[in-house]
Amino acid sequence: MKWIVVAGLIAGAFFLGKYSNIMMPPQQQPAGRKILYYVDPMHPAYKSDKPGIAPDCNMKLEPVYADGGPQEKAAERKPLYYRDPSKHDYHSPNPGMNPETGNDLEPVYEEEGTIQVPGDKQQLIGVQFEEARLEAGDRQFRATGKVSLDETRISKVHSKLEGWIDQVHVDFTGKEVKKGQPLLTLYSPEMLATQQEYLLALRSREVMKASTLHEAMSQSESLIDASRRRLELWDFTPAQIEELARTKTPVKNITIFSPSSGFVMARNSFPKQRIMPDTELYTIADLSRVWIIADVSEADVSYVRAGQRVMLSLPSYQGRQIAATVSYIQPQMDGETRTMKVRIEAANPGMLLKPEMYVDVDFHVTLPSRLTVPNEAVLDTGMKQTVYVDRGNGNLEPRLVEIGDRTGDRIEIRKGLRAGERVVSSGNFLIDSESQLKRGSR
Repeated sequence: MKWIVVAGLIAGAFFLGKYSNIMMPPQQQPAGRKILYYVDPMHPAYKSDKPGIAPDCNMKLEPVYADGGPQEKAAERKPLYYRDPSKHDYHSPNPGMNPETGNDLEPVYEEEGTIQVPGDKQQLIGVQFEEARLEAGDRQFRATGKVSLDETRISKVHSKLEGWIDQVHVDFTGKEVKKGQPLLTLYSPEMLATQQEYLLALRSREVMKASTLHEAMSQSESLIDASRRRLELWDFTPAQIEELARTKTPVKNITIFSPSSGFVMARNSFPKQRIMPDTELYTIADLSRVWIIADVSEADVSYVRAGQRVMLSLPSYQGRQIAATVSYIQPQMDGETRTMKVRIEAANPGMLLKPEMYVDVDFHVTLPSRLTVPNEAVLDTGMKQTVYVDRGNGNLEPRLVEIGDRTGDRIEIRKGLRAGERVVSSGNFLIDSESQLKRGSR
């Protein structure tokens, strides 16, 4: 009887062992994962059908599965570690509190594409880190400028009368003149007739003083005022009018004086020349202050402001420098050169700045505090910019960032990073290859 029981137990055990997989629910079946091949994590192009060590970098080959899933499946999303939110360099494998600051530790989870590179492998591939930091930078750039006349300091000399030039006192272009200095003398029949009318009105007033007709006296005064006013409108000075009344002799030739101090930039006056009121006799420019028209590139225009101080370097005088001020920014960009015209005003000591001379304009702009990282830390594809952030314990997280201006060997990060976070500054191309491989295998 015993042997019958023993035989039954053996047969039942054999039956259960042979058909247990059929009777088990589908969700309890062990999932078999087929390995397609093995790859070098640092050089994904290298493939092998067997596990082992990569010949070029001596790193362990990692499997690539047929189901496209991760190499290791986690039952749930667990924190990589815990850190102090105010001191990112403080890490702990367990939750709790930082005894130094008293802050509760926050969990740090693995993000998509995060890879783990142990310290020995980091040294092998030359990975280096640098902190993102806030710093007040500056921007320096140079533009080429050309000296121009200050348009507010240019005087055009005209005669208000028709006539003939009798004598020229300033007879060449480039001569320096002072305000009130005689430029030329002019004979004008119209001016001579007006002087005679004025003298006649003065004599009429003397005659009318003995008259009892008050209306005649009043008309005489009106004629004097009208004649005097015409002389003044034709630039007869009060002293000349008083001299005419005293001598009672008309002046045949009148003198035209310089309206301002400066240099004669153009001359169109010659003896015996007939002139009209629209004849431009002289152009006089005050060169004690000049304009510099600088061509600022499109990339630098946003850093230029009216009132900004700049420095002029004069190549013609061995780089001598003169301080100047931006006074106006033209509203239109040059479509061919992609530059903007910027007007700069400068004093002209010793008349060093000559019209049409080229100078170098140096701009120095102080920038507010901003977050920066080394240029090499940013992987820029044109469509997106990525940095790899050190999450501790060898974990490196790809982070999309928004970049700003480049200054020297550093670049501004406008969005995506915080001050104090460490980023990969060297070896990030190999890190990015491994991250891309990991994301592609999921």
